[in-house]
Amino acid sequence: MLLEICVYRCLPGRLPALMKRFESSTLALFEKHGFTPHGFFTTVIGESHQELTYMLRWSSLEERERCWHAFHTDPDWIAARTASEADGFIVANASNQILQPTPFSPLQ
Repeated sequence: MLLEICVYRCLPGRLPALMKRFESSTLALFEKHGFTPHGFFTTVIGESHQELTYMLRWSSLEERERCWHAFHTDPDWIAARTASEADGFIVANASNQILQPTPFSPLQ
């Protein structure tokens, strides 16, 4: 099992637009392409309150690559992203990490 942690840092005031895009389009596309979400979070205490952090669970790196490729090339995703950015870009930058649990981790 692998856990991917993604952090999207939004441009000032654009977090609501990102949240709307996830709720109206991204989550359904994640399901369509075999993603297994593990959680979605906004920052309460930290450097910025304009962040969306989420975790995805993968069985292998190959599964991750296959699912992300299908997602990024899906015309429905391209249309949803384009429509959501009609008022301007939403995300200033994004980062991710792929984590593997230790043998003593409660999450396996």
